Amino acid sequence: MNDHPDDRFDELMRRALAEEADRIEPADGLHEIQARVRDQRKPVNRRPWAFTVGAAVVGTAAAIGAFAVLDDNTRNADQPEVAGSPSTTASATIEPSTQASASPSAPPTSMPSAKPSQTVNSSTEPPKTAGVPEPEVKARAVPVYWVGKTVGNDTGAGVRLYRTFTWISGQPTLEAVRTMTSEKASDPDYYSPWIGSVVSSVTKSDDDLVTVDFKLLPRAKLDPAAANIATQQLVYTVQAVLGDSSRKILVTEQGRATRELFGQTLSGQPLSRAQAMDVQALVWIESPEQKATVRSPVTVRGTAAAYEATVNWQATNLKTKTVVKNYTNTKEGQKFSPFTFTTKLAPGEWQLEVFMLSGEDGHITDTDSKIIFVK
Repeated sequence: MNDHPDDRFDELMRRALAEEADRIEPADGLHEIQARVRDQRKPVNRRPWAFTVGAAVVGTAAAIGAFAVLDDNTRNADQPEVAGSPSTTASATIEPSTQASASPSAPPTSMPSAKPSQTVNSSTEPPKTAGVPEPEVKARAVPVYWVGKTVGNDTGAGVRLYRTFTWISGQPTLEAVRTMTSEKASDPDYYSPWIGSVVSSVTKSDDDLVTVDFKLLPRAKLDPAAANIATQQLVYTVQAVLGDSSRKILVTEQGRATRELFGQTLSGQPLSRAQAMDVQALVWIESPEQKATVRSPVTVRGTAAAYEATVNWQATNLKTKTVVKNYTNTKEGQKFSPFTFTTKLAPGEWQLEVFMLSGEDGHITDTDSKIIFVK
């Protein structure tokens, strides 16, 4: 008889685990595990012992897992409500693997081998990715990135990323991705190559990996340059909602890691953020929004990465063809920086345009526009 103070607790746990083991269909190393449980004689410290056994027995893992979920949600609850200008900070290297939900001694029976970036289990259910979803919110404005055609200064794709904000309720990142994949942008100049895909879940794991699982991935085929912009649309949207540009994104379809998007082969590694200068529109209007009704004088705000910090603008009355134009400056040049200007406009429907000119020959290189109604 052992006089260790945890002896009664250990004995009760051994009995419970032995009964649980008897209800599980044996697979590979389960016989050895059951034998070790029944033959255990030496007492061990309570907390490490409980967590070790919890990794092998499904019944007790559920109770222990609740603490990990609570800790993750608490840690991420204070993320910024909306993201500012996208950062180009390099992200840390993250291993492309996630924890399997099955016992280490019970390899999956539904698949011959597990790819390092996907999660598998031995049940008949589809493989599930590791991580926990975000807490739900009642109402929040979230950033969503879209693809828009460029006038010039592109990377060969002919398109770049533009950002808008939309109000959602529910899990913020999931709803932002759902908006991106199933709805039209408020600005008709923007669109999404992800239309037709169906997102199932967005989960975060402790290693800063975000898994976006789709019931159905997009089937559109794009050339490599355009496919890169479309892929970054998802990366930028997820990171902007989370307020963390270092997060890497693993794309899965029904729990299985995908190796192809938009007809282009992926490396199998989680997706990283591309430099903003390479994929993001170099100028766009943030307010007023498309079809907004405003009073004169009208204040226009936006973001641009402008040569010598100069942004040109023009307002055209769509009925009278009256044109008002001038230029403004960003706070800083040659990097993404905010700009603002105010102009008096007569009542009516106006088209606002902001654009940048080539320093070589003066042709328009980048532009964005909005239709507004002035009272």
